[in-house]
Amino acid sequence: MLMQRQEAGLLVVDIQDKLLPAVHDADGLLARSRWLVGVARDHGLPIVFSEQYPRGLGGTLASLREEAPAAQVVDKLHFSCVAADCLPPALTDKRQIIVCGMEAHVCVLQTVLQLQAAGKRVFVVADAISSRKPSDIELAVARMRAAGAVIVSREMVLFELLEKSGGDHFKAMSQRYLLGDQP
Repeated sequence: MLMQRQEAGLLVVDIQDKLLPAVHDADGLLARSRWLVGVARDHGLPIVFSEQYPRGLGGTLASLREEAPAAQVVDKLHFSCVAADCLPPALTDKRQIIVCGMEAHVCVLQTVLQLQAAGKRVFVVADAISSRKPSDIELAVARMRAAGAVIVSREMVLFELLEKSGGDHFKAMSQRYLLGDQP
């Protein structure tokens, strides 16, 4: 199954001020996540940022929020966004959920597994997730794949949402996301 604009939404899990410095390749994760949020925004997808215990761990990185100022921000204490029952209908009404964020083996994994149990088709953006240890990222991806999640890259998201080349939208997206230095 391909990702489709009208069916999809983006969930950005817990990329927060006090958590980000602890994860593997923090700067790269932030840059790649910003790129992905921009792609989702420019395709008109609903975007939701989750925050794990924001009072203690800080909020979503300001530079990430700037990419989608209209995105909804939800806070939670459960590791899973589904168990926390914090996801808005703008996202839960979609059949396809694209997921990025951290930590891959905790909040991302539990959210993905429960989204699938709720009947959603889940696409995990492998180059836009992280954990403190690379081995935890690998284990999380293997487990999500084994459970039926579709593991994708950021460019897969971009091109599947585009559907075809040609036209002004394709040209603008190509110039913005494919030309020049990309994270």
